[in-house]
Amino acid sequence: MASVALRLNSLLQSPPQHVISSRSPLLTRDHLLLSRRAPFPRLIVRASSSAFPTLKVESIPTKPYEGQKTGTSGLRKKVKVFQQENYLANWIQSLFNSLPPEDYKGGLLVLGGDGRFFNKEAAEIIIKIAAGNGVGKILVGRDGILSTPAVSAVIRKRKANGGFIMSASHNPGGPDYDWGIKFNYSSGQPAPESITDQIYGNTLSISEIKMADIPDVDLSSLGTKDYGSFTVEVVDPVSDYLELMETVFDFQLIKDLLSRPDFRFIFDAMHAVTGAYAKPIFVDQLGANPSCIMNGVPLEDFGHGHPDPNLTYAKELVQIMYGSNAPDLGAASDGDGDRNMILGKGFFITPSDSVAIIAANAQAAIPYFKSGPKGLARSMPTSGALDQVASKLQLPFFEVPTGWKFFGNLMDDGKLSICGEESFGTGSDHIREKDGIWAVLAWLSIIGEKNKGRKVGEKLVSVEDVAMEHWSTFGRNFFSRYDYEECDSSKANQMIEYLRDLISRSKPGDAYGNYTLKFADDFAYTDPVDGSVATKQGLRFVFADGSRIIYRLSGTGSAGATIRMYIEQFEPNASKHKVDAQVALKPLIELALSISKLEQFTGRQKPTVIT
Repeated sequence: MASVALRLNSLLQSPPQHVISSRSPLLTRDHLLLSRRAPFPRLIVRASSSAFPTLKVESIPTKPYEGQKTGTSGLRKKVKVFQQENYLANWIQSLFNSLPPEDYKGGLLVLGGDGRFFNKEAAEIIIKIAAGNGVGKILVGRDGILSTPAVSAVIRKRKANGGFIMSASHNPGGPDYDWGIKFNYSSGQPAPESITDQIYGNTLSISEIKMADIPDVDLSSLGTKDYGSFTVEVVDPVSDYLELMETVFDFQLIKDLLSRPDFRFIFDAMHAVTGAYAKPIFVDQLGANPSCIMNGVPLEDFGHGHPDPNLTYAKELVQIMYGSNAPDLGAASDGDGDRNMILGKGFFITPSDSVAIIAANAQAAIPYFKSGPKGLARSMPTSGALDQVASKLQLPFFEVPTGWKFFGNLMDDGKLSICGEESFGTGSDHIREKDGIWAVLAWLSIIGEKNKGRKVGEKLVSVEDVAMEHWSTFGRNFFSRYDYEECDSSKANQMIEYLRDLISRSKPGDAYGNYTLKFADDFAYTDPVDGSVATKQGLRFVFADGSRIIYRLSGTGSAGATIRMYIEQFEPNASKHKVDAQVALKPLIELALSISKLEQFTGRQKPTVIT
């Protein structure tokens, strides 16, 4: 009481405005009565941060788990694996053990996720370990919700030291399915391999976890909770991201399009995280009809669906867009909101074409690019459609390994504006992640710009029209991807090693059916910014006519191995641009299956997904 009295005396001598917080554990009934007796009725006292008890940190003994090596997008396993004692805690503590103290001590971190099963329990674990390791403050999306693009946006806006993303992306959710965790750095981009390798090394030797002894945080209510030297702030998951989108796009242009009686739009949130963003952005801000949103409530198991926006898993949307009286533009996003699919009436835009078309139209349709893009980039397996745009627009161009982190250095160095991956990821340097909502807004902007000034009753420029116009200018890169999910890992690796051996014996001029080999290699990448080298990034067979066959093992699954086979062929002849991709690529697909002996190694007679 003496210290409080002294504090009151000093305040009474110089009475500024102060506010008392009755949530403080040191503010007893006596303290409150004392403040009421003060002669200044507006004088209220807040206990200083030093009045809080010292944060109690417990050292919890633990043992290492095998297999905690992160893939291209963090650590992904089945939920039951993460529910093992200290499994998640080990990885989080290993992360803090891998970071320089100045990267988090007393600093600000962001935490959010896609709303899947186990996120709420995981959030409490992460918060307590962050506090235990000396983090000063953590921002958490309400109910633990923050899309992956929004986490990147919040990190950048709030100048945070980094952030945790709780998601297994496009993989299924629920007690029997997938969960994942990754860490993004202060620029908002995924942690580089130099850090993820250290995390893995530390998981192999971890012996203790530093965890603060604080109660679980109510993540359902906005506001700030103080725990001594540590603060948790629960924030609205949409506001910072929406504010950023308003600086990137011409919202009035999109409003004008969506208000037309002769234009209809539909968005499938797949019961995933973008359900939390769709209404505030498309309906409340842009004036779309609320009925345009389907599967708009985020659910822990994504409504028993597979939140992967492709022709196989977004079947409900595909049926609508290929049915009678289809909307003019259909779109979908995935579990954590970083992927997208774009459809016109009975017309599918491949992700490779999508990023190329956005890049070609960005300067005219999107204010953020009013001075033109700085440069363009794609992942190695993505088709060369973007290469054609970069060449005609005379822009710097980069080919990088799969994984969004490889784009980040180029963006930070001012070399890159627009980039994409064939795996339904598209984005720009407004953040350091791919961004599903951004891609949808980009397409709405392009369609809006193409139809600006057209009166109701005049024929609108359609999604298909935009694609055909693009191909007539740049040529068409026929492209398809075959996914063989949850293959036996040992057999999948045997196939890859067989192909590596075949590549080692191949030479230019070798005949592969009717195709002549230009070169074959295992793609390696040297970062032009920091000189870092990434090897074994995909097996390529490139032929004299520019056709390509590529094989990769995906790092985004949680069980078994996913073999991805990519087939591409360039066609400059506009009279052939309407041919179905599977028809145009059939000879090359058959060659790809023959070269790899995929069925012989895996027993698979057909792919799980064809894109």
